[in-house]
Amino acid sequence: MIREFGVRSPDGCGGDLRTGSAASRSAASWRHPSLCPPSPRKPRNSAEKIAVILEMIKFRHTVFALPFALVSMLVAARGWPGATTFFWILVACVAARSMAMAYNRLVDRRIDARNPRTRNRALPIRLVSAEFTWGFVLVSAAVFIFAAAMLNALCLVLSPVAVFILIGYSHSKRFTPAVHVLLGVALGLAPAGAWIAVRGSLEGLPAFLILGVVFWVAGFDVIYSCLDVEFDRREGLYSLPARAGVAPALRGSAILHAFSILSLALFLVESNLGFWSWAALVVNAGVLVGEHRQVGPDDLSRVGPAFFSFNALVSVLFLIGCAIDVLT
Repeated sequence: MIREFGVRSPDGCGGDLRTGSAASRSAASWRHPSLCPPSPRKPRNSAEKIAVILEMIKFRHTVFALPFALVSMLVAARGWPGATTFFWILVACVAARSMAMAYNRLVDRRIDARNPRTRNRALPIRLVSAEFTWGFVLVSAAVFIFAAAMLNALCLVLSPVAVFILIGYSHSKRFTPAVHVLLGVALGLAPAGAWIAVRGSLEGLPAFLILGVVFWVAGFDVIYSCLDVEFDRREGLYSLPARAGVAPALRGSAILHAFSILSLALFLVESNLGFWSWAALVVNAGVLVGEHRQVGPDDLSRVGPAFFSFNALVSVLFLIGCAIDVLT
């Protein structure tokens, strides 16, 4: 069981469509062995190794938390905070996620090697070494802490706490089914950190925005974790689907997403934002309803690459709506 910071991407091959539960068959239907690419060439230099790591950590998925951090930044500043503040917030968010995801891949590389869905990831097939990945983790952590220092003193003081939470998430699936909520907390650090970066204090911290992110991430992570339910049970790993079953887990996911929309609505009220923010939230509610209509206990075939687009759309739309209201 491994998260793509919320996304269980179908980059593994294997799986027998003729065996297992209906859920596992539908999950396997979009990763049929015949569609697997040939073994990739090993990288020959450091630049190619970094490119492999960026693909391994799904660097493009940074879009999940970053838009909410930018919303927090704009509302905290009640406008544009300046190019310097924006730049260091951007650097901090990217470095923090890169560190957390690379660390996640490191500590789970043996689990990934046993999971048919993930056994072709870069570390299990030794496309890149653990030692080089550790270097990437340490450099990313250093860049994150440096970016925090460039923002303000409080960001620097709190940066080790953020690092602890971000890397601690990777171990949580070994002892608690609350792993989904803990992932949400990890991504919820983004809007919290952006607020502190602008204000230099904890005063007025946007609790409802943070809660909205926590519930949203936890909700879609529950859906993605359904893909590994049988593997998680066999390995003794914790997840809501593995412990409660796929059907109850999907109902729990829908409840989490309902709380997310409610929390974001309270944030808009608290922040006195206008029409475009509310329009974005209404569209997002429809997107999440559509997301849940695509999945069921006996059909997870749509939980694949295209499913990622639903969740990316939520954060991007919310940023666009809030940015229009704040900047105009």
